[in-house]
Amino acid sequence: MSTYNHRQTEAILLVRRHLAGLSGNEVSRLKQSMAPYLGFRDEVSSFQAETLAGVCTVRCFHDRTSACCGREGIFTFFADVVMNVLLSTGEQSDRILETLEEDTGGPDCVYLGDTGCLWRLKPIICEMFLCGHARESVLEKNEPLAKRWEGLRRREKLFTLPDRPVLFDDLESFFLEAGMESPLMYFHRSPGLLRLKAKHGVGRK
Repeated sequence: MSTYNHRQTEAILLVRRHLAGLSGNEVSRLKQSMAPYLGFRDEVSSFQAETLAGVCTVRCFHDRTSACCGREGIFTFFADVVMNVLLSTGEQSDRILETLEEDTGGPDCVYLGDTGCLWRLKPIICEMFLCGHARESVLEKNEPLAKRWEGLRRREKLFTLPDRPVLFDDLESFFLEAGMESPLMYFHRSPGLLRLKAKHGVGRK
């Protein structure tokens, strides 16, 4: 198993074990904390279905010429894993774990199945990625659509840019405080994100 697959597997198993030991109220509170983010993700999905679905289907699944689901471009945060596990059935999580174990490499993302992404809720980097072709053929020709997309990009930062308390950092903290560690906890491991948090006093007691 590759280092990437091993880290992904360990993060999923860690989250599943910890969630299994929480009370129903604690799990409910976690899900409630995600509600604004999930509302945002619904808006992004609606925008993409409305404006980009045709372009992306041809480019990614028919022609295989986009880098959207290339193996080397898939970057997951620990919070991505937490939310996906919370929203997935045990069977859906098991399928991802089996895929990671059976993976033999190749140019495509390990999570790309025959019908698309295996995640119940895609990693945020995947959801917000637009290849050059999509930008040129859709957004650059339609200023109102381009402005809508930029508005969504700004709202993404309200959950992921730790210049203030944000959901992705909070979810990592929840697991760290319970003694859990993962290489995917970039909000507590990345020098760049740590500098940003320090600059804005995020996380100080």
